[in-house]
Amino acid sequence: MRVITGKAKGHHLKFPTGTKTRPVTDLVRGAIFSVLENSVEDWSQVLDLFAGSGALGIEALSRGADWVDFVESEPKCCDIIKENLEKTRLSAQAHVYCCNAFKALSFLDKEYNIILMDPPYENASTGDFITQLADSRLVGANTTVMVTHSSRLPLHQTYGALKLIKEHRHGDSCIAFFQKEAKP
Repeated sequence: MRVITGKAKGHHLKFPTGTKTRPVTDLVRGAIFSVLENSVEDWSQVLDLFAGSGALGIEALSRGADWVDFVESEPKCCDIIKENLEKTRLSAQAHVYCCNAFKALSFLDKEYNIILMDPPYENASTGDFITQLADSRLVGANTTVMVTHSSRLPLHQTYGALKLIKEHRHGDSCIAFFQKEAKP
């Protein structure tokens, strides 16, 4: 696994073994960032939930994000995210919170431009989490929320105020993009 493009291009990222974490392939990561680069202007604040190795957030930093908060519940993965940030020299632009994503909703207090979510594919509570996220202070009028999920567990068109705006499928991986519905 490597950083695809940007200032950290080509850096190989360490990946946790012996955990339920599954890496986002280069193809899927490339598709995610292709959509984001063509639809999101402000990359100042990014949140990487269910961060795993930190590959999505590190890719965002490499492509010009000002700051990324990483949230991961597995301590082994948190250590690997920190190692990957050091290796890519991006540590000064990030913070790693080693806790579960539901807990992070209770204490994170800023609005993000981009929220990246790569929850475990078998996680049946993903929809509940997106609903809570939609109504949180983390999602503003211009926030884009990206969720990877299995094609066997499709997501709904709406979660709270979030509406599906685009979805791509790559094999079993689906990439869903949500934004808040504009108020009439």
